[in-house]
Amino acid sequence: MSTAILTGPAVAGSSLEDDLRSLGFDVRTAADAAGVARELAAAPARERVALVDPRFVGHVHALRLALTDPRFPAAAVHGALTAQPEARAALTRALTAYAPGAAAPERGALAVAGATATPVPEVHLPAPDGSAVLPDALADALGAEDVAVHRPELGVLVADVPEDAARRAEAQARTRAVDDEQVRLRSVVKSRDGFFTTFCISPYSRYIARWCARRGLTPNQVTTASLLTALIAAGCAATGTRPGFIAAGLLLIGSFVLDCTDGQLARYSLQYSTLGAWLDATFDRAKEYAYYAGLALGAARGGGDDVWALALGAMVLQTCRHVVDFSFNEANHDATGNSSPTAALSNRLDSVGWTVWLRRMIVLPIGERWALIAVLTACTTPRITFYVLLIGCALAACYTTAGRVLRSLTRKARRTDRAALALADLADSGPLAQGFATALRGVARRLPALAAPALALLGAAVVVAVAALTSFGSPWVVVAAAGYALTSGLAVARPLKGPLDWLVPPVFRAAEYGTILVLAADSGVNGALPAAFGLVSAVAYHHYDTVYRIRGGTGAPPHWLVRAIGGHEGRTLAVTVAAALLYEQNQGFTIALTALAAALALAVLSESIRFWVSSGAPAVHDETGEPA
Repeated sequence: MSTAILTGPAVAGSSLEDDLRSLGFDVRTAADAAGVARELAAAPARERVALVDPRFVGHVHALRLALTDPRFPAAAVHGALTAQPEARAALTRALTAYAPGAAAPERGALAVAGATATPVPEVHLPAPDGSAVLPDALADALGAEDVAVHRPELGVLVADVPEDAARRAEAQARTRAVDDEQVRLRSVVKSRDGFFTTFCISPYSRYIARWCARRGLTPNQVTTASLLTALIAAGCAATGTRPGFIAAGLLLIGSFVLDCTDGQLARYSLQYSTLGAWLDATFDRAKEYAYYAGLALGAARGGGDDVWALALGAMVLQTCRHVVDFSFNEANHDATGNSSPTAALSNRLDSVGWTVWLRRMIVLPIGERWALIAVLTACTTPRITFYVLLIGCALAACYTTAGRVLRSLTRKARRTDRAALALADLADSGPLAQGFATALRGVARRLPALAAPALALLGAAVVVAVAALTSFGSPWVVVAAAGYALTSGLAVARPLKGPLDWLVPPVFRAAEYGTILVLAADSGVNGALPAAFGLVSAVAYHHYDTVYRIRGGTGAPPHWLVRAIGGHEGRTLAVTVAAALLYEQNQGFTIALTALAAALALAVLSESIRFWVSSGAPAVHDETGEPA
């Protein structure tokens, strides 16, 4: 329960108190600023508090957006203000400055249980009188104190504090003219979703979200149901039978509907949480990659077809695509002078409606990708499914990467230290690369601007090519992996602020995953490819976890974890050494890959779960609609 304080006498005939109670508030009334201060002090320190002008007229959903969203320390609309516990002290200071005699503390100090005395800053507020809108004045004061006050976009929703009966009647008429429930339903759909999601899923999944909300279901429960549905789909695919494949395709679409519903339910009911952020960030990849494994098992059981290399290749390609997206965005989202002719052309094309949808479909976002996989699973074979998926994802990767390379080469952006740090964290360099980086820092400073991606690409190409062109167990692969550690260290020896330095992390991902794939495929050892699939899954989870921590503003995983699991170059070298030492032993390489996968999974999952369920993790959800 939270506390809402009406900052004046209640207005006769108003339903405002009932509206606030429907939003979960315990409503109290204060006749003046002194009464507001007393009620504010009486509210439990760990509760959210809301201040609402009793003359407020507007939609319940406008109040919901302003007063119940857990992601912001403070939020406001005209006539209403809310403060989370972390903003309560600033709100009390602002109230004291607004009406010096209203609060118990003397001017110049603040007495809050459990808090030390804090000076009251100079805040210039309008003098309190009968017509002043206290929540608006305090919201401005919080902003002046550098407290981020979120002001939700209301659109056609009404939030007003009319000064007389005529204006009140007019505001009530405007409120009645708009169905806020329909506005609420429309707002749960992302503005930049893919074509399939926008036109084939969201028209009805929003109603499923409302149904869930009215029955008290949470987004986390829906997310878990989506995961379980996808795992059942993978199990059906693993049967290797045509009925199993058809059921798998249908269940995969059902899982995607639930995947859309969980985010829409979170937006509909404003139920955002730290655990929900973690589940939402990781389960999509877990579902898709588990389904790949199910298809590979089904191919082997149904017709003896070994498609594990294709399944692993699809996972590698999809993960590298995502790292390209993440690295480019992190390198450029706070860059200055961040414009280019290519970006200007893209913006002009956005004004032509059909090109927007065409370009969103070309990148094969999650909706189109899952629909393609589901249809191909039901109608064809796992091998054909993977062939089409690999071709489609490869074309999408070429399209997006080429466009971003052109943008980077034609813009004159200046990257920030924060961006360079994010790229360094995404690079996931271990002790070997970091040691070489420290030793070669002087050499790196004299290299040209494009040296970092060129060195990363050179080392990656050499180690993958040597693994592919030499016989399994060749010591030359170990030599190439050692050279890769050297070039990787040189690539990250200086801050990654060059125009194409965002390519370094995806190149490292391609090198590590590609080397594991090639060695497992060339080994000819029974079970090596499934073991490699498990190893890449564990490492990919670590890399996705790094991405979502950075996007949440909490930084990368701790350095001890990165050192403990070796970094990308250390793991690549370890796999090549295992191949060289165990190539003559039956099942030895498979056992080594399995043991490495288990150790990595245990390390990264335990630390990730500890982080995401801790109170310090951010409640961050993807609202951009960028394709996943």
